[in-house]
Amino acid sequence: MTASSEPGGTAPPHHRRAGRLARGLVIGAVALAAILASYGAYEYEIHRAPPGTTPLVIYTYASLFGGNCGSEALTTALAPFAAAHNVAFTFVCPSDLLSTLEAERSAPGADLVLGLDEVTAPVAAADGLLVPYRSPELANVSGALVNELDPTHGVTPYEWGYLAVDYSPAFSNATGGAIAHSAFPDFASNSTWAKGLLIEDPTADITGEEFLLWQIEFYTAVLHQDWTTWWKAVAASVPTAPDWSTAFDEFSTDPGRYPMVVSYSSDAAYAAENGAPGSIGTAVTTWNGTSYGWRTVYGMGIVNGSAHAELGREFIDWFLGGTVQAAIPTNEWEYPANGTVALPPSFASAIDATTIVPLDDFTTPAAIAANLPGYLDEWQALENQYG
Repeated sequence: MTASSEPGGTAPPHHRRAGRLARGLVIGAVALAAILASYGAYEYEIHRAPPGTTPLVIYTYASLFGGNCGSEALTTALAPFAAAHNVAFTFVCPSDLLSTLEAERSAPGADLVLGLDEVTAPVAAADGLLVPYRSPELANVSGALVNELDPTHGVTPYEWGYLAVDYSPAFSNATGGAIAHSAFPDFASNSTWAKGLLIEDPTADITGEEFLLWQIEFYTAVLHQDWTTWWKAVAASVPTAPDWSTAFDEFSTDPGRYPMVVSYSSDAAYAAENGAPGSIGTAVTTWNGTSYGWRTVYGMGIVNGSAHAELGREFIDWFLGGTVQAAIPTNEWEYPANGTVALPPSFASAIDATTIVPLDDFTTPAAIAANLPGYLDEWQALENQYG
């Protein structure tokens, strides 16, 4: 079932989610024209390295620290490292990090990559695209985050969060607050709920992929049931948007029609920070008194073939330090990987992340990499048959 946007309603604060609209990257100026021709449109920011400085090329997503590729907030955050190490950064942000790294395997254009996630990192690591590095700063990072992203340390986590179902206050009132403690079977047994849940297409959008993994792991690991039964029950009712941005816009614009959307548990914190506390409710999956959720993890790595691998290691150590990590919550609207960093007061509006059992821990990065293509094919077949 495909969603379409209609005007009306009052939009809660809207924000670009880290890496959700496009996975990005960065390349050098010499290779830029050829890469653009090969891979399509990019956002990029080029800084020519002044004489005597070391050029360091970072592939990342355009929305890292907000704004456009190489935003002011990002360059400000990186400025102390650049000054201390006499570095000139270059950023370029195309639509897909992983496929670009794969395409450049024999002639890499980057030194570092920021933004591989729990879906793409296992593939990049397995394909030898990154140089394993175990940072001493991981002493302040949960081992579970490391294992959910890349146990081989090719990709080092720098932020994390949880997927959630955002819902409007009116819908919460209409359900007597039941939506806050809901689970997937509630949508399968209630067509009204199913029709109000706007999801993203998992074959086209990373948030949709992660939602599919959330549902599969809940049915497989918690309910011990066939995951396809849920989609057979809801496919004819659940509306589907092409991507997270479209879905969130439609939820914001017309919460009467779409009172729920698949988004992120920190959305309530974002709303509180921006003067609209209580305008967004969020729910994970509650079953027998336990909260389960899909944890999203973002990481960075040294590109295999970089001429500046030692500088890359120093960058990873620094990026995990308190100065950069403290800027993540209100720029990325994610949790810093460094567990010693305090959260801003607005995060008290979000679901307490320490109370959520991550469903990622019931699988492995290798299993996700191996199984996701088949899951997507099966989902599409179910959508074609039952949607």
